[in-house]
Amino acid sequence: MKKQLQQGFTLIELMIVVAIIGILAAIAIPAYQDYTIRAQVTEGLSLMDGAKTTVAAFYTDRGIFPAQNASAGLAVDTTITGNYVSKVAAAQIGNGASQGSITATYSNTAPQKANQAINNDTLVLTGTANAGSISWTCTSPNLPQKYLPSTCKGQ
Repeated sequence: MKKQLQQGFTLIELMIVVAIIGILAAIAIPAYQDYTIRAQVTEGLSLMDGAKTTVAAFYTDRGIFPAQNASAGLAVDTTITGNYVSKVAAAQIGNGASQGSITATYSNTAPQKANQAINNDTLVLTGTANAGSISWTCTSPNLPQKYLPSTCKGQ
């Protein structure tokens, strides 16, 4: 009499594999979502870097920060856009003699595709003049800390 060998996986083994995959997915999906949102926020910082050079040159020439994009020679704020950023705007803080800001606003209204978690949130670069040089700090009044670029955390 010949003994038949049973091949394949048992139902218990398959259920254990499915449970392990479920646990891994429960951990990986939120981490991936945070990663993609951080990448979207970084786009705003990149767009503001171009404006930062222009604003700094304006301050060097005139000794005051620009009141808006046009006075600095930048395009209209709603035309400085990206896939996730709907506008980049320069402005004075106070009388503009010692501080100015550049603000990126995120949107998920077409054509922008920002994640709902950052829709209408802003990232702000604040320039402070001190003895002829400008130091820049990056903050946000409404973006959660976990989404901020590493250069903006702890400022």
